Amino acid sequence: MPGVSGLFTEEQAAGWKRVVDTVHAQGGYIYCQLWHAGRATVPQMTGLPPVSASASVWDDPEERYTHPAVGASEPVRYSDHPPIELTVAHIKQTIQDYCKAAKTAMDIGFDGVELHSGNGYLPEQFLSSNINRRTDEYGGTPEKRCRFVLELMNELAQTVGQENLAIRLTPFGLYNQARGEQRVETWTYLCESLKQAHPGLSYVSFVEPRYEQIHSYEEKDAFLRSWGLPSVDLSSFRKIFGSTPFFSAGGWDQTNSWGVLEAGKYDGLLYGRYFTSNPDLVERLRRGIPFAPYDRSRFYGPFEDNAFHYVDYEPAPQSSAGGESAKVQVRL
Repeated sequence: MPGVSGLFTEEQAAGWKRVVDTVHAQGGYIYCQLWHAGRATVPQMTGLPPVSASASVWDDPEERYTHPAVGASEPVRYSDHPPIELTVAHIKQTIQDYCKAAKTAMDIGFDGVELHSGNGYLPEQFLSSNINRRTDEYGGTPEKRCRFVLELMNELAQTVGQENLAIRLTPFGLYNQARGEQRVETWTYLCESLKQAHPGLSYVSFVEPRYEQIHSYEEKDAFLRSWGLPSVDLSSFRKIFGSTPFFSAGGWDQTNSWGVLEAGKYDGLLYGRYFTSNPDLVERLRRGIPFAPYDRSRFYGPFEDNAFHYVDYEPAPQSSAGGESAKVQVRL
């Protein structure tokens, strides 16, 4: 949609290089997350028909895109614009589009790339049985539903090197109507295949089972119980990946971050929303300084004043009280 950054033109690459160079100048690392919305968009925003694993109509007739199209007064309903099923040839071309963006990212200095394979976007649309209704080699069983992601990761690894490649997964997520069955079977096969094919991945990034963008913890627990997974966690995936750096996102803050890394449960904790409002998030954790609240209404633009609550949050005063320290992995 308007205002979303891309990496498929020379002008975009030049703009991103300025960002990358600035992060490096301050001693940071920066990975480029590759994102394809698939059916979670509308043609009024992209100028093209939505695409997906299958031509699956949005099952809530009233669910709408987050923003009104230019010149419109209200957001468009997803169900009015069902996606086109990707042909095998289109799948292959889409994989090459990902690889082109990945190569560009590395050429301009990103430290690596992360495939966004969660949150109900295109890769997870292939993984989700309620969206992927194909009967060819890309659907019908957990193994076949994993094929697109595995082929994509293979090509990305050849493009940038597996040591520069990572993946984000949400095996128990519900966002964008990812309501498929066989969660454990599908993501276990996917992770075992990834570990076997790419033992040197830079890292893997998971979202906690009970964290959900659209439901409370109590509501998500009810979903997990209904699937027969009342006590599910990420430990089985952690075991599969072994020595591959394993990161966890979803609900981490100053109240629950302590002792997790030291106990060996994960290799890094990821912070997103609070990082928008705390430019000194790492230092606040080290010194025990409360986080500044974020403004959700300013998460997505564009806005007339793009600086407001984007680059104007102030760091905490140096005189703030100290506290415990924690190892922190910051995801930009």
